[in-house]
Amino acid sequence: MSHSKAIPLGPDLTNEKLLKTLVENRTIYNLENCELNLFETYQASELVPLKFNDLVVTSMLKGKKVMHLFDKDGFDYLPGESVIVPSNVEMKIDFPEATFNNPTQCLALAIDNKKITDTLQFLNEKYPQQGVTNFWQLNEANFYFENNAEMANLINKIITICQSTSIFKDTLADLSLQELLVKIVQLQTLKGVREKNTKINNPLLNQVVTLIRDNIKNKIELKQIARQAGLSTSSLYRLFKNEMGISPVEFVILEKIKLAKQYLCNKDIYIKNVSYEAGFEDSNYFIRLFKHYEGITPKQYQQLLLKNSDSAF
Repeated sequence: MSHSKAIPLGPDLTNEKLLKTLVENRTIYNLENCELNLFETYQASELVPLKFNDLVVTSMLKGKKVMHLFDKDGFDYLPGESVIVPSNVEMKIDFPEATFNNPTQCLALAIDNKKITDTLQFLNEKYPQQGVTNFWQLNEANFYFENNAEMANLINKIITICQSTSIFKDTLADLSLQELLVKIVQLQTLKGVREKNTKINNPLLNQVVTLIRDNIKNKIELKQIARQAGLSTSSLYRLFKNEMGISPVEFVILEKIKLAKQYLCNKDIYIKNVSYEAGFEDSNYFIRLFKHYEGITPKQYQQLLLKNSDSAF
């Protein structure tokens, strides 16, 4: 996970006098096709159980939790990250750092199963993806991912709608839920593609991604990539935006930064050389991009790796 996260601010914390409990104090907003739950915890706790009858999109707003899910090892859950939990699956949650002055705040958006099915069916009919076995679907294997700025803004929008008194709020919430499901599928696809261990169902996307990766150390001309894949540049752009929610330019940058991070594992390598090896023509431009996406400079990243390796001994 990178250091730079799109962090939604979230709603105000509950008034101290209105708290019912210090562990997972819950505020509920119930709408026609979803239920927004806001949880706040004000004291350190371990293995707090939580389960919903519907699929739940959770997003961390403040503080830190450790999530135990699907019998996997616990993982840190931080602001700017989301976790999807299928219906009737129990989460167990630790709150190692929660105090009254440093509470955690997390939302859990339970979405009616029929709403999810109808939305995915609508997308498959209206915007069919390429490939016989390629459908709009939620991927439980990629249940944990970072929000991008669009996802963060959408989460804030849904919170605002659920808390509003508008007579249109169910209708507005339904539209936002459709948008949220599209975003989640795109972010899951992007995460799967970037981890390289997930099969890309869309053969055209698979071809383009392979072409980009085969040339990642060079200056990549998207016109040439599009031509090799039998696409126009605008079709290439639409393919990436539809499938993963980002442009091909941003995908190339993310892949180059991923490669650069591998080179930075070498404590003796110069940043200018890393920039060159990762296919950036200008080291200052590389440093700016790296800081934008990772939240720290390449040098700081290299120093952190060195510090962590030293402390391991």
